[in-house]
Amino acid sequence: MRIRAEQLCKKFNRMVADGNRKGKSRQEEFYAVDHVCLEAKGGEILGVLGPNGAGKTTLLRMLGRLMEPTQGQVSVLDDEGRILTDEIEAKRHIGYLSENTRLYKRLSVREMLKTIAEIYGLSTEEQQERIARIAEVMKLQDFIDNRIERLSTGQTQRASIARCLVHAPEIYIFDEPTLGLDILSSESIIEFMRGERDRGRAVLYSTHYMEEAQYLCDRILMIYRGGIIADGTPEALMNETGTENLRETFRVLIDQTEQGLVSGRGTAKEGEA
Repeated sequence: MRIRAEQLCKKFNRMVADGNRKGKSRQEEFYAVDHVCLEAKGGEILGVLGPNGAGKTTLLRMLGRLMEPTQGQVSVLDDEGRILTDEIEAKRHIGYLSENTRLYKRLSVREMLKTIAEIYGLSTEEQQERIARIAEVMKLQDFIDNRIERLSTGQTQRASIARCLVHAPEIYIFDEPTLGLDILSSESIIEFMRGERDRGRAVLYSTHYMEEAQYLCDRILMIYRGGIIADGTPEALMNETGTENLRETFRVLIDQTEQGLVSGRGTAKEGEA
């Protein structure tokens, strides 16, 4: 399975200072995501990197079919390259995790997974098999029957990811999945993403942790002010910019973009998400 974005845009309104009237403000339109094209295929981890306000979350929400684009198109393609035209069918192939996902706190993890499995129409036997497998993969056994409100931050995040696995998606979209987690919880989630990549799944994820992305991602998209300023493997991007790590790479690319020197990668537009 693959997911593709073509000329994807999202326009919002914001209030800005009115230069013609002191102390007054006016409303203006801006593009949080500005004509972005990308494709993520099975068997790769695609990192979406950028500073706060770059447009990462807006982009991922549109890819996950949670937000309608102002312009452009998001397509889910099967293994033969055919676009899935049925919206519900396309969504069934996507597992989306947001950094601020809210779970039903008074349910146990098992009850939450069972409820979601029922929504997706799984039989009782399928539910039992799937939940048992998910508990093993995400190491939920020690707390699967605990109420979600009693879980630690790391346990809650693992339960959130488990929620995305119930319908066995082939495309994962994770927005800051390791944000604020301890080392052990982060490693568990990273190993999960690697395992799904090795199983032929497509994994897209955003992160502020450049070091994590450098050794985890097969390919990197760097986004700034709503536009993609670089697309390539971590090694290729570092070689191209003459840097030793992605943190330095990103600083160089931002400086070049601000100076209008970037050629062939697309120029960022004004506007923040």
